[in-house]
Amino acid sequence: MKTYERFLNYVTVHTASAEDSTSVPTTARQFDLARQLVDELHQIGVENARVDDKCYVYASLEATPGCEDKPAIGFIAHMDTVPDFCGENVKPRMIENYDGGDVVLGTSGRVLSPEQLPHLTSLKGRTLIVTDGTTVLGGDDKAGIAEIMTAVERVITENRPHGKLCIGFTPDEEVGSGADNFDVAAFGANYAYTVDGGCEGEIEYENFNAAGVKIKVNGFNIHPGDSKDKMINALLVAMELNSMLPDETPANTEGYEGFFHLTDMSGNVETAEMSYILRDHSSEIMFARKATLNHIVKILNEKYGEGTVEMSIRDQYLNMVEKIKPCMHLIDNAVAVAKSLGVEPRVQPIRGGTDGARLSFMGLPCPNLGTGDFACHGPYEHVTIEGMEKCTEIILGLIDVYAK
Repeated sequence: MKTYERFLNYVTVHTASAEDSTSVPTTARQFDLARQLVDELHQIGVENARVDDKCYVYASLEATPGCEDKPAIGFIAHMDTVPDFCGENVKPRMIENYDGGDVVLGTSGRVLSPEQLPHLTSLKGRTLIVTDGTTVLGGDDKAGIAEIMTAVERVITENRPHGKLCIGFTPDEEVGSGADNFDVAAFGANYAYTVDGGCEGEIEYENFNAAGVKIKVNGFNIHPGDSKDKMINALLVAMELNSMLPDETPANTEGYEGFFHLTDMSGNVETAEMSYILRDHSSEIMFARKATLNHIVKILNEKYGEGTVEMSIRDQYLNMVEKIKPCMHLIDNAVAVAKSLGVEPRVQPIRGGTDGARLSFMGLPCPNLGTGDFACHGPYEHVTIEGMEKCTEIILGLIDVYAK
């Protein structure tokens, strides 16, 4: 089966995770894809494939004769899609020989346009896969799953020599808990790559330090006609808090620059709630970002009364760079493979994170490879068949390198 055929099959399975769920996985529907993948692995000859009670899929192929002493290499992708935008009833559409121009996304009123996404012109002539404008596509990270599955099938059918190969598919990556229950020992790899998002040829081993912030503002509501020096409007206090932050948002930053990102805000005069994500490649600056928020909360509580603003900060993942630098062969080999396939290698920092960031700190060095997915987490998400095929070839090339 071709990579894109698998992809079109996987994206129709609703697997969105849930931010505030306390269950593991956060949504039971992720098991639907997990079980499907286990069945498919069995069909292509990976007999030990299984899904555990927490929705982690594990499988492996033992080394072929003569490769028993080679490093065990793993490939990992996540099954969930982002909870922030609809992942149900996905209706992918293929556009052959894409002309590089605007694409109307169904009847949604949305248009995929090079004016907003200039890279689209570089995809001219390819076969583009898009949404109908009402859902995510699910390329993050079902493109990665399809590429890994296709590579594994080709290893088997083509009798390619290989060291031990380990395959893992995780739940809940999009809510920051994809590595929480990953069994590194059972996975059995010495090194691994996540295959998760970005253009083909992207090779990433630096990521943001990340934290999530929850803020609650407790106001005091009283009739507006009698509110002089009494009312505390929680919504206005929340707006004041946001205005005190530096103008460092995702829309104003790039490269190694971090940000404060207000993701949700709701409430009324009586109470308001805000959610932020904090990101920075530098651990020192990340510490300063947290200190800035704590200082703002202190100022507002001094102004409006203690307990007006409540805040909690939860660390999510760390920059994996320190764990990858001792294993730079992972990057050097990926660069060499990309070049050998005529793909421009792009070694760059991730303006986000992957399961690999957490796994690297759990003893499994795990940089990231691109999947050919663009504009993820929304209705403008798209991939190309050609990009996914190149990503599959990169995985196969790495398997070949580590077998030598």
